[in-house]
Amino acid sequence: MPRGYVKSGHIPMRHEKAGLLLKLAQSLAASAEGLTLDEMAQELGVGRRTAERMRNAVWELFPLMEALEDPPHKRYRISGGLDGFIQAPTTDELVELSKAIDGLRAAGAGPRAAALASLERKLRSAMRSAALRRVVPDVDALVRAELIAVQAGPRPFEDEQTIAVIRQAIMAMNLLRFRYLGGSRSGAERDVVPYGIMFGRANYLVGADAGTDAPRNYRLDRIEGLQILDQAAAPPDDFSLPDYAARSFGIYQGEVADIVLRVLPQAAEDALGWRFHPTQRVEPQEDGSVLVSFSASGLLELCWHLFTWRDQIEILAPEALRATMAQELSRALARHQDPGAAAS
Repeated sequence: MPRGYVKSGHIPMRHEKAGLLLKLAQSLAASAEGLTLDEMAQELGVGRRTAERMRNAVWELFPLMEALEDPPHKRYRISGGLDGFIQAPTTDELVELSKAIDGLRAAGAGPRAAALASLERKLRSAMRSAALRRVVPDVDALVRAELIAVQAGPRPFEDEQTIAVIRQAIMAMNLLRFRYLGGSRSGAERDVVPYGIMFGRANYLVGADAGTDAPRNYRLDRIEGLQILDQAAAPPDDFSLPDYAARSFGIYQGEVADIVLRVLPQAAEDALGWRFHPTQRVEPQEDGSVLVSFSASGLLELCWHLFTWRDQIEILAPEALRATMAQELSRALARHQDPGAAAS
């Protein structure tokens, strides 16, 4: 035990729930490098002093917990793992895992569904037979009674070998080479620094052409002849895939614009519970309407979404978004308007 820790003879946590202690123990066993007190506090949503008391309580329960020097901090971990009885998954956890597998399969994400299905088998095989017999009937009943609705849209291309090669290049920090059947140089061979993968309505490799830093999106279904080169390549240290994705309303990247939308009072309640964009600001107005503002690119994709709100949203800014919406509506109207009605 580290210097300064005094074994009290009892666990001074009478007001703390056992579930939080178990969660902390699981986090300490799941972390290879260990957790600092500040990281424990953030993980549990408590103050530092409470985290310190909880660490001491876990140390009482798991004497093999160790302290690691990492100046100016100390890190703590349970390196031997936890007993299978303590780690047995709950009914809710198994149900959500099963639903995630079914949802990925329905969306066409076969390789990722197979990976989770393999994890599910491992979890069940590691459970004690009595616990397994107790939860399986409930899990099966809930899985039959719950469903993830699949939205209309393209089935994303998801080739297991392609994803595996990209992931290997990312972990090894090596350059990728492939022919890309898209963009301005369709069919040309490209050397690309892999930054990450974005999964969604279509799946993309995010990377930068060798010798540049500006990331671009490459659709996985347009990549051919993928290979890893024996050449070191890694994204800039300050690159963040979530931040990059948040710059766009959808997938397409472009010039970022400041978006301002006015949701009419009759749709205000829906807007208050709606997530337009990760950076959105939602402001209720005195007349009952709601102002929604955020910064993003991808104006065309945004127009496609705003059309689902029919006449309940007004575009206040930018003018380019209003123009794009008007243009798309005119095109749709020209295609579907009754010729006789137009003539009259």
